[in-house]
Amino acid sequence: YIPQADIYETKEALFVSLEMPGANPDAISITLDKRVLAVRGRSVQKRPAGFFLVHAEYREGDSGRSLTLSEAIDGDGIEAAFKDGVLDLKLPKSQPAPAKKIGVKHG
Repeated sequence: YIPQADIYETKEALFVSLEMPGANPDAISITLDKRVLAVRGRSVQKRPAGFFLVHAEYREGDSGRSLTLSEAIDGDGIEAAFKDGVLDLKLPKSQPAPAKKIGVKHG
């Protein structure tokens, strides 16, 4: 399934929240390739012992979402936290390269 996502922005970073109920945090894969953020995971249903499932809306299986980001991101500064079925990512924006003077060769 495709996790629902919210994206927030400040001057310094992008913040992404993805709903991933039942996902194992150790099995979540997060990659950033250029400006494409990809998140993959697997949800497993937890069924209490001694109970029979009557109705289920949470699905068991693989989930994934790819987002094309509008800003260049500093890949080394990405932070991720998983709590209560929500994956929160902080993606710091890359600092713009300073202006560079280019010399011209003669002859």
